[in-house]
Amino acid sequence: MAQGIDPYIEATGLWPDFHLRFLNYWCEALAQVLPRQYDVRMDERVNVVELSANTLKRIEPDLAITRAEAKRAATATTGVIATLEPVTVPLLIQEERREVYIEVIRRPHRTLVAVLELLSPSNKTDPDRVAYLAKRDALLHQPVHLVELDLLKGGRRLPLGADYPAGDFFALVSRSDRRPNCQVYAWPAPDPLPTIPIPLHGSDSDYAVNLESVFQTAFAKGRYADSEDYTAFWRSRR
Repeated sequence: MAQGIDPYIEATGLWPDFHLRFLNYWCEALAQVLPRQYDVRMDERVNVVELSANTLKRIEPDLAITRAEAKRAATATTGVIATLEPVTVPLLIQEERREVYIEVIRRPHRTLVAVLELLSPSNKTDPDRVAYLAKRDALLHQPVHLVELDLLKGGRRLPLGADYPAGDFFALVSRSDRRPNCQVYAWPAPDPLPTIPIPLHGSDSDYAVNLESVFQTAFAKGRYADSEDYTAFWRSRR
């Protein structure tokens, strides 16, 4: 079994599956330790992103209907007219993308206490990065804690007011009562994931979650090591 983040997951298109599994087991790990006055729920947001012809997707027509055999056609009223030939042009479309995240909620008033995010590759590249940063900025202006995990080497890091500490992966714990300061946990790729605090409401104590345990569960349940591509991937890196 892998120790720490396995680069195979990022490099072979398995991230969407891993993302959902990791969030699910992270949610379960929290639900097992949080006080009874707290609920932990998975939710999703929907982003609509316009895809330009130079970026991600183009729609080409499957069929153009023309009358190549007759450049002119006769009508009863106008006589002879020219048949127009169409020009093929790609469409600009909007794509709907769903992002799953975790909410920590305090009863009895259903107060949103914290939002937990696991960044996806789309969060770190345009145009989705722009949409994510806008929602992130709006959240940072609310009395809500924000915990963000960046377990991807690719893409652009989240903006900070100073340089990141040395490391390959990061966990950002932004407490609502300590902003603009943010706790940044950094570690190199071979190391296991750290245990980080999840801040709660008011004077309630933090609850720690072992992220390495969450990762190992997600990796095992995903059976990634059983894939034929897994052996081929590691063989290619030797």
